[in-house]
Amino acid sequence: MKVLQDIPIHKTFTIKNTDKAILEKWFYLMTLGRMIDEKAPNYLKQAIGWSYHAPYAGHDGIQLAIGQIFDKENDHLFPYYRDMLTNLSAGLTAEEIILNGISKAADVNSGGRHMSNHIGKPEWNIHNVSSATGNHTLHAVGVARAIKYYKGKGVAISSQGESSVSEGYVYEAINGASTEELPVIFVFQDNGYGISVPKKDQTANRKVANNFSGFKNLRIIHCNGKDVFDSINAMTEAKKWSLENQQPCIVQANCIRIHSHSNSDRHDLYRNEAELGYVQESDPLLKFKRMLVRYERFTDDEIQVIEAKAKEELKAAHRNAMASPDPDPASIYDFVIPVPYPASKYPDGVHNFNGEKKKLIEGLNETLKAEFRLNPDTFIWGQDMANKDKGGIFNVSKGLQKEFGRARVFNGPIAEDYITGTANGMSRYNQKIRIVVEGAEFADYFWPAMEQYVEMTHEYWRTNGAFSPNVTIRLASGGYIGGGLYHSQSTEGTLATFPGIRIVYPSFADDAAGLLRTSIRSKGPTLFLEPKALYNSPAAATPIPDDFEVPFGKARIRREGTDLSIITYGNTTHLSLNVAQRLASEGYNLEVIDIRSLIPLDKETIINSVKKTGRVLVVHEDKVFGGFGGELAGIIGEEAFEYLDAPVRRVGSAFTPVGFNRILEAAILINEEKIYAAAQALLKY
Repeated sequence: MKVLQDIPIHKTFTIKNTDKAILEKWFYLMTLGRMIDEKAPNYLKQAIGWSYHAPYAGHDGIQLAIGQIFDKENDHLFPYYRDMLTNLSAGLTAEEIILNGISKAADVNSGGRHMSNHIGKPEWNIHNVSSATGNHTLHAVGVARAIKYYKGKGVAISSQGESSVSEGYVYEAINGASTEELPVIFVFQDNGYGISVPKKDQTANRKVANNFSGFKNLRIIHCNGKDVFDSINAMTEAKKWSLENQQPCIVQANCIRIHSHSNSDRHDLYRNEAELGYVQESDPLLKFKRMLVRYERFTDDEIQVIEAKAKEELKAAHRNAMASPDPDPASIYDFVIPVPYPASKYPDGVHNFNGEKKKLIEGLNETLKAEFRLNPDTFIWGQDMANKDKGGIFNVSKGLQKEFGRARVFNGPIAEDYITGTANGMSRYNQKIRIVVEGAEFADYFWPAMEQYVEMTHEYWRTNGAFSPNVTIRLASGGYIGGGLYHSQSTEGTLATFPGIRIVYPSFADDAAGLLRTSIRSKGPTLFLEPKALYNSPAAATPIPDDFEVPFGKARIRREGTDLSIITYGNTTHLSLNVAQRLASEGYNLEVIDIRSLIPLDKETIINSVKKTGRVLVVHEDKVFGGFGGELAGIIGEEAFEYLDAPVRRVGSAFTPVGFNRILEAAILINEEKIYAAAQALLKY
């Protein structure tokens, strides 16, 4: 049996058998693309824009080919920042390319919000890709998963430079596509350099694609990315293979980089004159032009007519783009996060249901099942999620796979960025899809996924409202379980610093159920932090209405009071309530506010409480230094200073990691005694 990379390519297109109209189209696109590529630096010199430009010259063959095999009705294309001709070949106009380059409001990719040379058209499934090189491979795999699940007729195409393959998430993407057998094409445009770093410093293999030669279910195709016909044939074969076999394919396209990496790079500092002369002589556009004349497919006069036509289109595109309006500064707050599900059944997130008490873990599990029954386009995956009777490390998802099947409930590899990144990708397929992921077995293990988390937070803003991942990221957070490092840390102080994501942190079973329902039903991403010490705690158990919903940004007053306001959430809500009860026996009346939702934050309830009590203690499990309480204290100081009778005080855990030994853990984590002491000091101030 032949290994997949040894299967020959069928030579569908040659200079002699290709229809003349097709050849004319190809030459026109290549000529127009090169004209834009060469004109781009002039915009910077004239201070008009295009402050970042990565020339594609030398990649002409493969980029033309990617665009020509792309079908905007069925395929999904993830181009990278050097893919100008790819986008032009896929159908974008010269005007749309220039609008992106000079960052105009009419830029179809982002309305001027993203960097120049980051070109796309989301409504055509040409996706807006970030500057984090290669991270879109995970998104391509995710959307390919959806293509396969929904029996679509297309493929996902991830285009990138060879140096981006050094990134760990690229390996995870290709491993995942191979494991899941997904219709995705990874195109490596290999020009030999990662900015100034030569390929030999990136990998031992001369051909980067060969790093993956041992992967099962993966075909590898090599082609000359400078040659139009070799590239067209390779991409045609790759798409045919992936469609027919529903398996991934790598196309390694050997290119040259004629110019510097970008307009901020000087390649003469690290390339000698011989190499610079060679790449100029190997120009793919000039070679293709010579072939068309040599094989008598076009005359010199016909070539000149095509070039003149391209020149006229470029002039018109330039005029129109220059006349197009700039982005409005007042629009910066548009599309930060989508409008959430309204949760109108319980507008205050409070109920009077008196049924049987259920534990927090039961509330989560039953809500997941209810939402899966309601919406058949709901999916969940993560580590240890679905192996026989197991449902996550804490069994939150127990029974889901049995009821809803392996296609909707499945295990992810031990790769947090793969879990998170493919959720971003799969949600792109249609807006009906809702995805829940256990981003890591413990919140402390989520750090490998941080780039994908950050990516998810600015998708909606970066695409000017065209796309936002409908994903709920569940993380088991906090300590009090004797877990130690990577099992007991609080992470919300860090994760809350990124605009574009909602963050919730329930303390009781009913709120956990209601917030999870609202998170899943809402558009856009939500980080759902679960205090794992409360999963089975009787103190957190409550009755839960079957249809309970909790709106985002709505705090819950757990105890009314007049002498001091405790602002808290998560595990410390229960500690604070115990302290309030203790101080009640001493004649003090404390108010305890469980904010539930960190972002958006219910400032109104907090400020009203400050007006009533005049004293505020911010309590959370996380470290005081750098913790979310700093934001709470800052808001109160700015917006309620005149109502304060004492300084705002914060209390939390020690500024150390959380230790494993129970004695160390107790010394580090916040407890009732620390809260009690801080509250007493404030009351007596």
